[in-house]
Amino acid sequence: MPAHEGPGHRTYDAVIVGGGHNGLVAAAYLARAGRSVLVLERLAGTGGAAVSTRPFAGVDARLSRYSYLVSLLPKKIVRDLGLDFRVRGRTISSYTPAERDGRPTGLLVGGGERRTRDAFARLTGGDREYAAWQRLYGMTGRLAQRVFPTLTEPLPTRDELRRRVDDEDAWRMLFEEPIGVAIEENFTDDLVRGVVLTDALIGTFADAHDPTLAQNRCFLYHVIGGGTGAWDVPVGGMGALTDALATAARGAGAVLATGHEAVRIDTDGRAAEITYRTAEAEGTVAARHVLVGASPQQLAALTGGEPPAPAEGAQLKVNMLLKRLPRLRDTSVDPREAFAGTFHIAEGYDQLAAAHAQAASGSLPAAPPSEIYCHSLTDPSILGRDLVEDGYQTLTLFGLHTPARLFERDNDAAREELLKATLAQLDHHLAEPLADCLATDADGRPCIEAKTPLDLERDLRLPGGNIFHRELTWPYAQDDTGRWGVETRHANVLLCGAGAVRGGGVSGVPGHNAAMAVLEAGE
Repeated sequence: MPAHEGPGHRTYDAVIVGGGHNGLVAAAYLARAGRSVLVLERLAGTGGAAVSTRPFAGVDARLSRYSYLVSLLPKKIVRDLGLDFRVRGRTISSYTPAERDGRPTGLLVGGGERRTRDAFARLTGGDREYAAWQRLYGMTGRLAQRVFPTLTEPLPTRDELRRRVDDEDAWRMLFEEPIGVAIEENFTDDLVRGVVLTDALIGTFADAHDPTLAQNRCFLYHVIGGGTGAWDVPVGGMGALTDALATAARGAGAVLATGHEAVRIDTDGRAAEITYRTAEAEGTVAARHVLVGASPQQLAALTGGEPPAPAEGAQLKVNMLLKRLPRLRDTSVDPREAFAGTFHIAEGYDQLAAAHAQAASGSLPAAPPSEIYCHSLTDPSILGRDLVEDGYQTLTLFGLHTPARLFERDNDAAREELLKATLAQLDHHLAEPLADCLATDADGRPCIEAKTPLDLERDLRLPGGNIFHRELTWPYAQDDTGRWGVETRHANVLLCGAGAVRGGGVSGVPGHNAAMAVLEAGE
């Protein structure tokens, strides 16, 4: 959008604070319903954490810099808003390298049922683990079909959701007992246990048996997406989604004012005044409704409310561009398959427990767990033609069990130490050092960038670097959640960001639900 675009008039039906993907979803729905809508975004462009950028100088590679895969975005939103946006499935779900009896091996999940069954048998010596795998994910698949559609409906009660799930074993496993209980009851192989547990730990610092069940909530959102649990590749990168959303919102009449930072919201519950700041001046606009796409902490700061408990992120994000994919020590697997799905590193069950214990005691994990995937194998459109022809590939790494507290004393030094240790764990399973495969930018520097939770807090104002804005919530109503899970203590101020109930991930669900709450009010 033009950098100079700003508020066109003084009063709007709805002002949306934050032009991330959720704010854009809300803006598009409300503008299409005939409401006058203004989006105030403090950064120079819209998209928030769901953007594509060229992070390496002089290199034509447009990477999904922060968020990178799509599962929780309902097709309903894509259809309703007429988005020009597509995803591609991955034929390989995951590959986890291992060493057994002194030889390199691993577990490849995908490529058809027979191939997956054979991979389990080679690793574990029998059919038991694969049968348990089929039972568990058959159960979560049925649960996904029943739970996912509720995300864009008014919040069900706990009892209503339980009846909808209609499976007491699944309910107990996910909603009542730590996920570690089910993992240990169903699986005996340490590596298989670890692969299952990883979905409970993405951006979530918790143990398999954490009594708060934070890990269960994380696992739930990672297995219900789309009603299947599949995690797909956004064609054109994650920025393709937010670009499409911005186009839809603007096309419906919404004003997207970048470089405009909301600094205060004054409201009596019926009308609101929003004060914003630009590089040149300060101004105000009035609105009947205000939808806040920022974090609950920022909502409290804007409205003068009591801030919620501090949030803390727990992940390392690394973007890389390679001249070629590295060769693997396990020669039975083609690197083009191993990296096309999720490549698990140091994520055995015991390794994950050890890493969590070390981080909880205040130390960076000695063997940092992480997972990698290669976007360009599924969607090469993010690379320039010359890079594609020369065989270049991207790698996206997401590290676990690295809470923000570990970086507070010296973020730069801790980032460097963690990145070195993480890549060493990967190199252990490669037949050549990853460093030999890294591309270089126009200044001759390796094409690799790493972001800690504190970097994300600084760049995107994610509280504590938490990618979900706070701990994930159960997808049902509780005492203070309201009808849609977006309500606040002010009747005309709604939370439409990841910190809303049923928020987290690239879903657009909070944006949809906040827009529905406004439209349902009929004002």
